[in-house]
Amino acid sequence: MYKTPNRVFFLVICDKMYSMCDMDELFEHLLVLRSPGIGPVAYEKLLRRFGSVGAVIESLCPPVELRDAVMREIDAAARMDIKFVFDTDEYYPNALRRVKNHPPILTVRGNIETLRHESVAMVGTRHATAAGMEFMANMATAFAEHNICVVSGMAIGTDSAAHIGALRARGGTNTIAVLAGGVDYIWPLENESLYYEILERGAVVSDMPIGFVPKGTNFVQRNRIIAGIGEKLILSEADLKSGSMKTAEFAREYGRTVYAVPSHPADSRAAGPNSLIRSGAAILCQGVSDFFADDKAKEKNLKKSESENEILDKIGTVPLSESVLAEIVGKNISEIKRELVILELQGLIEKQDNGYVRL
Repeated sequence: MYKTPNRVFFLVICDKMYSMCDMDELFEHLLVLRSPGIGPVAYEKLLRRFGSVGAVIESLCPPVELRDAVMREIDAAARMDIKFVFDTDEYYPNALRRVKNHPPILTVRGNIETLRHESVAMVGTRHATAAGMEFMANMATAFAEHNICVVSGMAIGTDSAAHIGALRARGGTNTIAVLAGGVDYIWPLENESLYYEILERGAVVSDMPIGFVPKGTNFVQRNRIIAGIGEKLILSEADLKSGSMKTAEFAREYGRTVYAVPSHPADSRAAGPNSLIRSGAAILCQGVSDFFADDKAKEKNLKKSESENEILDKIGTVPLSESVLAEIVGKNISEIKRELVILELQGLIEKQDNGYVRL
């Protein structure tokens, strides 16, 4: 029978003491999970059927090539300070542990303490507008400053804005990047510098083998993990059939509260969040004040409400265009567009061919 080297692998740090996992035990669990066709569901079924991981391996008869690959992965983890976190460990994210068919083992690179924080998932399109990215970045900064970890997928666009916003906050471990490939495989390459910044101030997480190059289907599993780790989810700009909308769907399936940031209906990137708000599947998100009721946020929220009411007061049964409304209230068109979207989503006004009317 194939034997692993008689040594110990350092798994996680608990209460300033090393918690150690016998190499044979780690090897056996990974050998099952890395077997072709074995995911979290099959893994649990096999363990229940055979009673132990050793008995499962005897039934699978993994080839020598797979055993060698698993040992190379464990050796690579030791060299790169990558940790394997079982779902029985205190460092395994609590919210993800409650999800049915969650990954039995996560690989983690960076500060493992990050996984113990309260967290919020923040997602959206790769083709986000500058305004949309700045909005999400500011929100992420506020969450991080309140010691709430920001979870996203490290893609360009909205994901990057969320991570960057969290990294703006002073001190602490405040962001988690969930990857579709191995935790050592940087994708996209444009975010290489962001990847290393996240390692310094947070953690990179995956359920894929170290060195694994992701395929299209792996991004769906990544989105499941993002939704599972986050205790709530905020969706920014997203097309109706985007991966971010799928992440929001997973979040709702897991019983998470979903918030959506509205955008102008003429933009296809508004279709996702606006549809969730309109159907009642998501709560309208207008900014930081929706989550942190400090005096400054209340003041901003009050000013915003007054501004929206000012616009609403000017709209009647005769359609008014954006340009006319902007002139009446003394603002430029870009300033009132978001407020008009919010009023429309609240069912207070309606956009017609010639402008907006009050309902």
